[in-house]
Amino acid sequence: MFNRIWMVLVLVVVSSTGWAGGNSFTLVYSGNLDGELEPCGCSAEGDLGGILRHATVLKQLREENPNLVAISTGGMLASMAAQDRLTGEYILKGFAQLNYDAVGVQWSDLAYGDDFIRNAKLPWTATNLLSSGFVATQEIKRNEHSLAFFSWLDPAQDPQSAMRGQHKTVSPDIKKLRQSLQQARKRGRLTVLATTMTLDQAKAILPLGLVDLLFIRAAYEEFGEPQKVGTTLVLQPGSRGMRLGRIDITLNSKGRIGEWNNTIIAMPSSIADAEWLRSWYDEYNATVKASYMARVAERKARETGQSPYASEAVCKNCHVAEHDKWSESLHSRAFSKLEKVGKSFDPTCIQCHSVGYEKAGGFIDIDATPQLMNVQCENCHGAAREHADAAGTKPTTNKGWQPQQMCAQCHIQSHSPSFKFDSYWPKIRHGKGQ
Repeated sequence: MFNRIWMVLVLVVVSSTGWAGGNSFTLVYSGNLDGELEPCGCSAEGDLGGILRHATVLKQLREENPNLVAISTGGMLASMAAQDRLTGEYILKGFAQLNYDAVGVQWSDLAYGDDFIRNAKLPWTATNLLSSGFVATQEIKRNEHSLAFFSWLDPAQDPQSAMRGQHKTVSPDIKKLRQSLQQARKRGRLTVLATTMTLDQAKAILPLGLVDLLFIRAAYEEFGEPQKVGTTLVLQPGSRGMRLGRIDITLNSKGRIGEWNNTIIAMPSSIADAEWLRSWYDEYNATVKASYMARVAERKARETGQSPYASEAVCKNCHVAEHDKWSESLHSRAFSKLEKVGKSFDPTCIQCHSVGYEKAGGFIDIDATPQLMNVQCENCHGAAREHADAAGTKPTTNKGWQPQQMCAQCHIQSHSPSFKFDSYWPKIRHGKGQ
């Protein structure tokens, strides 16, 4: 989601005795929602995760083991699209109701400023963040025992470090982190360190000899396989909130990790949504719709003149065979899919289910521009009004584009994970030489 590599450390110290099962304990872990409140849902392969299902799974796990610890390494938010801030606000509201024991702060979480996340009712932990309002250590109590949670933001990745003048956001003193690990070991604690560094970076920078359990930078969607590096057990969480990790650890006689069982929990559509979060989700949708309608009103007032888009009905006049092929495809019914799932007001979805959304003369809403609903000729070939008016003597605006370019506008990994051009293209291929 970001051009630069954000780096954050999260330290978890677990008492080595007294948990349910003697020297055994269960840790449920997640991280890097990356602005994903819910899955896209356009494909079965990508319809995984989301806060509603997350809540259901976590509730079931707690019923099985009331003493489990749930931590998130952070990375809740994204800041790439106009709607990301609004979605981020509701991610924080929803995640707060999952009752995680501790949540780390990543640089991406600070994209909208400290206050944006500080006001959320989450157990944020930011050990070396200089601004006030975040605790440096999160104490998690389990019966007579406790877990101490620390979060370390890497100063080298501070987005303000490139600015002129003194703009320090975090303390660079990593000695305190090392001291915390050493002190935890002396007290017989198990040390768990989470970082958004790669394993190679962690080996070069972090004192792994003091770390029992290391979480490295989240992989894209899929969780990585556990591996042992020296005496350190290395885990890799996945991103986009599609899955949860659960690790059951048994400590050996020296209080270090002996045996473990790591389970990756997928969250497909077969998992029921948490009904106790329904009001939160309904409020989110209502807010998204209100925001969309406000933008619709602005665009209706602003749009003047003739649209550069002609619509499939005009294209049909000269391209009958091509239009017939299109009519048989799922593209011709793309907008109705949004209406069926109640997302016909969500800009994140509309942009790939209509023509020219948020472009001059493009789709506004089903009342103002019904002729531009669905994935039509102009999604691929470009605006065709001048082409049609000139009886085809002027090219469409995407003249010269290759088919792969056209498909890649919407068939991306996060929305269409099973997309393969060679198998998809024949379904819509038309025209001479295609």
